[in-house]
Amino acid sequence: MNQKICCIFNLAPHYNAPVYTLMDKELKCDFYIGDHIAYPLELMNYESLHGFKKELKYKSLIGNFYWQNGAVALAFRSYKHYILTGEPHCISTWVILLLNRLSGRKSYLWTHGWYGDESILKKIIKKLFFGLSHKVLLYGDYARNLMIKEGLNPKKLLTIYNSLDYEVQIKIRENLKDTFVYKEHFNNEYPVLLYIGRIQSRKKIELLIEAMNELQKSKSFCNLILIGKQADETDLNRLISLYRLDKYIWFYGPCYDENILGELIYNANVCVSPGNVGLTAIHSLVYGTPVISQNNFKQQMPEFEAIQPNVTGDFFIEDSVEDLYSTIIKWVSISKLERDSVRQQCYKVVDEKYNPRIQVEVIKKAINFSK
Repeated sequence: MNQKICCIFNLAPHYNAPVYTLMDKELKCDFYIGDHIAYPLELMNYESLHGFKKELKYKSLIGNFYWQNGAVALAFRSYKHYILTGEPHCISTWVILLLNRLSGRKSYLWTHGWYGDESILKKIIKKLFFGLSHKVLLYGDYARNLMIKEGLNPKKLLTIYNSLDYEVQIKIRENLKDTFVYKEHFNNEYPVLLYIGRIQSRKKIELLIEAMNELQKSKSFCNLILIGKQADETDLNRLISLYRLDKYIWFYGPCYDENILGELIYNANVCVSPGNVGLTAIHSLVYGTPVISQNNFKQQMPEFEAIQPNVTGDFFIEDSVEDLYSTIIKWVSISKLERDSVRQQCYKVVDEKYNPRIQVEVIKKAINFSK
């Protein structure tokens, strides 16, 4: 039996391209990627992977359960290691886990793991599911700690974190400097708040507009830039008009030019994601800008862990405009010396954890990989 690694994923979003490309190069994986798209999402070019073998077709079963056509047959190929999307709703993954257990092959589930709001039934199902794997690759330590409390073996649980296009971003970062991009647009020198991501209701951007109104009333003037595509109908324009904030808010729209994004993020004072925060946090931190998000971790995405209170950002009381206002005041009031120190701490988090190099090293450790 050869040592080649079989990767069976339900999808490959565009932001996974850097880590999958590095796995392709250093681990020589074979990739079998599904076509299950639950909401509009830009995908990576699968054909760019030398090891890409086949697209697996999604088949809906009962409720949220589904099957990946062609996946189970891969358990009979000459692979020793299988890295799979750790999605308990995928019945074909259960079958592969069972077959690999019987044949002595090793399975590694790449997953969110635990959220903290699981019902008793969900806990039972997840314990059975993750228990069938050899190792579990988790996006965050929060989930790992919850799983340990639930009795799962800590030695099986490895934190792999998440990443964006790190190599491109750090090259851009090397050349970033203070510019007048915001002064030229807003015609003032007020601190700048930034939101980057889809403009959608679950991100609760209206809380940020409410906080902006409180800032204006207390004469703590700030500007706000919103970068991203409008994905849902929101009440933002009405609120902005109501509070007469038009000249302080810049609807930039979607932007995919990393050089432009680097300048906009670097020159902002703080990034604010009032709902949950995902890879937005990593995007902001890699360019040295701290992040504020809400403190209900059961409703957060794994990347919230990159926010270290008082170091790389802060958490405000969920849905509290007053606490969001106070937290923003704290971060836009720091000195230039403090801002430079914060910038270095933001870089450090991404450089040490949230990048493809680290992720591939975790995979190598999990499978005891050697060339």
